[in-house]
Amino acid sequence: MNFNQSDDRRMLADSLDRYLAEQYSIETRHAISKSATGYSPEQWAKFAELGLIGALFTEEQGGFGGTGFDIATVFESLGRGLVVEPVLATAVLAGSALAHAGNDAQKALIEEIIAGGLIATLAHEEADAHYALNRVSTRATRDGDHYVIDGAKAVVPFADQAQQIIVSARTSGNVDDEAGISLFVVPAGTAGLSLRAYGNVDGTRAAEVTLKQVRVPASALLGAEGQGHATLEHAVGRGLLALAAESLGAMEVCKKATIEYLQTRKQFGKVIGGFQALQHRMATVLLEVEQARSAVINAASALDGDDRIARERALSAAKYTAGKTGTLVAEESIQLHGGIGVTWELPMPHYAKRLVMIDHVLGDEDHHLQRFIALGQQ
Repeated sequence: MNFNQSDDRRMLADSLDRYLAEQYSIETRHAISKSATGYSPEQWAKFAELGLIGALFTEEQGGFGGTGFDIATVFESLGRGLVVEPVLATAVLAGSALAHAGNDAQKALIEEIIAGGLIATLAHEEADAHYALNRVSTRATRDGDHYVIDGAKAVVPFADQAQQIIVSARTSGNVDDEAGISLFVVPAGTAGLSLRAYGNVDGTRAAEVTLKQVRVPASALLGAEGQGHATLEHAVGRGLLALAAESLGAMEVCKKATIEYLQTRKQFGKVIGGFQALQHRMATVLLEVEQARSAVINAASALDGDDRIARERALSAAKYTAGKTGTLVAEESIQLHGGIGVTWELPMPHYAKRLVMIDHVLGDEDHHLQRFIALGQQ
């Protein structure tokens, strides 16, 4: 396997890293996070102009990338920049679902996403689902030329800012059946759709979504009725890779900042990096980060393969490793910095909070370890 990036990906990563270093400071990030929208429309438009969003879609879909390594390249840069804009929610989760199962009218929304003119999100997780893709209690009932949806979705990213929300609902079967799950493209503001928005601890934004007698036309159905599980697995799989790569980018920043601190902070007349106990702890961090990088590379390679079991195991392995290693890096970086490591002014605690939060998005390390084992027994 060739671990080197292509010239195009290297140029994209360089341009993204340069832009974020110059135009997306931690102070800028704080201001965006605390704004009424929780993201910057100006930054979002700039990301579209830079090609960041287009790199996440294939040429057939209107982009110029769309492979596993394209996703990993983009999100590693986003992780280094600690970006709060809804790239995951819109371009990966919602965008991948539209690309996988959408009709011509629905796929036309992808053009708006790539151009930076549309925010969309995927509303799938429910409070009692425990990350299981197949567990859906929200119901959709056919009523003539319409469907009526009732239920609730939890921690939906940027739902309050999205113009289109892709909602999963059960049209048949039991609550935990894979068959019988359908997806619907629901415009914001549809009668019966209500939101309770809030900020997450890491500076990102989410909402609880309630659907009471939400009536949508049959044309809102995304893909075939009852066949939404495959689309969910496709979209969430790409999301798992994106999160693992984002975590890797954030880990690299924490690692570099901690090494620099150990090489400059003095105690008892010598730099603390000279103490053997701290050297051992930092060596463990370096080794674990490289393990995480290997897991991301493996998942990026497997994403576009035909072997479903190998692909899903690689994705769960990457997410498990990102969660486990991200927590380790967050804890060690804070502790090795000492008291200054938790001050608001230092970027370190904000990276640490994002690393911990990533572990709980689309399945934590316990969930993906169990999933990895279960897939290996199939």
